[in-house]
Amino acid sequence: MLPDPAAELEATVAVQAVVIAELRGANAEQARVIEALRARVAELERQLGRHSGNSSKPPSQDGLGKPPAPRQQRRGGGRRPGKQPGAPGAHLAQVPEPDQVVVHWPQRCQGCGGDLTLAPVTGVEARQVFDLPEVRLWVCEHRAERRRCACGHITAGEFPAAARAAACYGPGVRALGAYLGVWQHVPVGRAGELLDDGAGAGVSAGWLGGLLAEAAGGLEGFVERVRGRLAGAEVAHFDETGARVAGRLHSRPFGVHRAAEPVCGACQARGGGDGRRRGAAGLPGGGGA
Repeated sequence: MLPDPAAELEATVAVQAVVIAELRGANAEQARVIEALRARVAELERQLGRHSGNSSKPPSQDGLGKPPAPRQQRRGGGRRPGKQPGAPGAHLAQVPEPDQVVVHWPQRCQGCGGDLTLAPVTGVEARQVFDLPEVRLWVCEHRAERRRCACGHITAGEFPAAARAAACYGPGVRALGAYLGVWQHVPVGRAGELLDDGAGAGVSAGWLGGLLAEAAGGLEGFVERVRGRLAGAEVAHFDETGARVAGRLHSRPFGVHRAAEPVCGACQARGGGDGRRRGAAGLPGGGGA
């Protein structure tokens, strides 16, 4: 007996209706997920676009992605660019007593070709060249003699503080190394290359890295005077910002804290437990300021 076509059609329609209902449900779920993902992407884009210029985010957290400050349109104020009338000028001027004088005299006359060795001088034009002298290490040998007294006792002379080893760098090289690292922020590797190329002082990165603690040890009295001045100031500025260590920006637990008043200021890098001290308690001379 042949199957009833009408019954088969009804069964097919029923199956398709179920499939259509399942697809509609899946489409609705996909639409809901897509809308949630769109909202999530928008929120992430908003967070990535936040910086200290358009939110309450501190500048220390801007990192390398900080957008450049907008350039302000220059308004005409009637002043011409450059030096203003009546303002004191600054230029390189000749000195009355140069370190060296080199005389250039003409040997032959440009008119007749005659010898000018004994010819009288009728005028001189001077031009001074300001340049650096040849920079090289200057070696001073200190010799501590041992002398025998008439009583038979032998006494040795004392070396100065700069002569701390059989061969060592003096205070000038040490001061320049500390200056390059602390004030000019030159990495120890490049500072070593500069001293080697410029003065022939082939110092190591470890030697340069140890200069900071050595230099800080000589500022104990000075630091206390600065802290006392900051604590007694009527108005003082306190600030904390992040610092880069090994190429990464750190704000907590590592940061740079600064306190200043109109005449002097103090900066201090804090890490570990100290870096988690927020506010005045974590600043140089803080705690009560």
